[in-house]
Amino acid sequence: MTLAPPLFTDTAQRAERLEIALSEGLALPDGTVTVLHPRAGESFAPLEPARLHIVTGFRPDHEAFAQAGYSVALAASPAPVVLVCLPRGRADGLALIAEAVDLGAELVLVDGQKTDGIEATLKALRARVTIGGVISKAHGKLVWFAPQGADFSDWRATPHQITDPALGQFQTLPGVFSADGVDPGSALLAQHLPETLPARMADLGAGWGYLSAACLARKGVQTLHLVEADARALDLARQNISDPRAQFHWADACTTALPDTLDGVVMNPPFHTGRKPQPALGLAFIASAARLLHNRGKLWMVANRHLPYEGALAQLFTSHEMLAETSVFRVWQAVGPRRKTQTVTRSRRQG
Repeated sequence: MTLAPPLFTDTAQRAERLEIALSEGLALPDGTVTVLHPRAGESFAPLEPARLHIVTGFRPDHEAFAQAGYSVALAASPAPVVLVCLPRGRADGLALIAEAVDLGAELVLVDGQKTDGIEATLKALRARVTIGGVISKAHGKLVWFAPQGADFSDWRATPHQITDPALGQFQTLPGVFSADGVDPGSALLAQHLPETLPARMADLGAGWGYLSAACLARKGVQTLHLVEADARALDLARQNISDPRAQFHWADACTTALPDTLDGVVMNPPFHTGRKPQPALGLAFIASAARLLHNRGKLWMVANRHLPYEGALAQLFTSHEMLAETSVFRVWQAVGPRRKTQTVTRSRRQG
């Protein structure tokens, strides 16, 4: 469940570590430098932009780097140098390092903050390769090594099977949302969906497809659009859902345009893209749902109960109600998106 994040805040830190390493004698082999999973707004100075090949499956980041003029792809090709931008998830980070080695890199660089687990990753690397160097700066580290035939096959991303008693089996991978099991919030929302749903539906931030499967198990659905910004998660959803009513869209849920005006939307919107909560992400999802629904359309959503979403539901929909509440989550139903003309007219009358 993903959305365009703010520009990467550690840009200067990563670039500074690279600059120090090069100034202290790190020699990069000639040729392409493949960069695995950077975030939008990152700088890789002092590396030449023409040498860089950005690999990311997160649609907003992919578009941002493409618009900035970089070579961008969904999948990596063999390259002499690979820079791994360490994510927060440990299994995801180890899988990226294994991917870098599998690409035949002569030199692998791994960069991350302490909060991303760089210390534990460095310890794991020391156990199997000779570390060429370490630069510590700004609460993070840049590490590099020459693989020289070292075996990292046990670090590769391993599919995980999830079995739901009602919906069957699903496959996930490290790095996608709720990779180890069904998210409790999504499960709660699925329990409170009506037995019959509208004909034209969308799942915004569909992930690997759990909520979509729950919708397709209900009566009434004729078309279901799965909108997901993470290409890996969307590929999993394609594997998990073979129903011909499902249509798959690699897109940012906040800006997507769909071929249908929707009768209904389900979603478990994100509220962070990193370490800090960002309720604005969920607010943007709500606004997108209101934009995509017709004037009698319905939204069903789940969110952590502390998030300030009720005001947005009241502002953007003619009515809303809470269907369920636990110590952690709230499930909402909202009906009838307000159009701008409606909001302006009401404001003028009230004034």
